Amino acid sequence: MLEAKTRLSQLVSAVESGAEDEIIIARDGKPAARLVPLAQSEKKGMHLGLLEGRFPPMSLEDFNALDEEVAKLFGLKNE
Repeated sequence: MLEAKTRLSQLVSAVESGAEDEIIIARDGKPAARLVPLAQSEKKGMHLGLLEGRFPPMSLEDFNALDEEVAKLFGLKNE
């Protein structure tokens, strides 16, 4: 733990640069914490097309045809 405290800046640089995938920090010889770059979780991001093929195709005209019905459901148009 003392070594990690002393070298924290170097350890963070090592995981940021990719030189180390992760660094395990131990207390009294037992693993206590894991230092990993945030970039790992940020890389997941958004995946387009996850629902592709699960719904029937719809043209823009078909989609827009529902505008009035949706407006009524939200109370934006009188019947």
